[in-house]
Amino acid sequence: MTGSTRPTGPSGSPLVGRGDADRHAAITRSLLGYGVLAGPFYVVVGLVQALTRDGFDLARHDLSLLAAGPWGWIQIANLVLSGLMTVAAAVGMGRALRVLGDGPGRTWGPRLVAGYGVGLVGAGVFVADPMNGYPPGTPEGPPAVVTVGGIGHLVLGGLGFLFLVAGTWVIAQRYAHEGRAGMAGFSRATGVLFLLAFAGIASGSSSPAVVLGFWVGVVLAWVWLAVVSVDLYRRTPLLTPAAG
Repeated sequence: MTGSTRPTGPSGSPLVGRGDADRHAAITRSLLGYGVLAGPFYVVVGLVQALTRDGFDLARHDLSLLAAGPWGWIQIANLVLSGLMTVAAAVGMGRALRVLGDGPGRTWGPRLVAGYGVGLVGAGVFVADPMNGYPPGTPEGPPAVVTVGGIGHLVLGGLGFLFLVAGTWVIAQRYAHEGRAGMAGFSRATGVLFLLAFAGIASGSSSPAVVLGFWVGVVLAWVWLAVVSVDLYRRTPLLTPAAG
């Protein structure tokens, strides 16, 4: 019986199923899909809660405080699931960049994005302390009592945000190396604006300008993750062209 070499796809992975789909590419593209889903999931779940919770003010309270109020488990799940989807997208980014070849950001870009996802999970596990009048009945101002959970939330969430900022800059280097100035500039701008938004909220200010500015930064970060995920998705070939 004559042996035959099993055909492989663009990534070098064996072709499977109808249409000669590259198995490695199919998994990579599935993982990158979570980078598109994570942001809308987080924002929609958060907004629905914010608009239906008594005493919650989008101009004064950040979403993390929802975990300390009634039905807090919903925001905890929101943070954890969004974080896990971000980690999945980061794994997909790493797989895609390895196939695309050597260049800056191939290793540390995805790792830093994964660090952001882990930070979100940690921020969900460790619940923020009540403050600024939420939940209802809480005194205005900073937390009256600082708990281990509150400290863990701040530390892990803060580290996650810094990982994200670093990740945007590292991925920007990759795009610059490829000669894609638009994507490089978008990544750098996202990192700078998010860092400014995070610095404002980390100051402890609850002014509408700071809180709403952080909202803008968060949405921009999710848009960046989705754009990069879609870009790498499109550049990860799934099907091998039929032989002529």
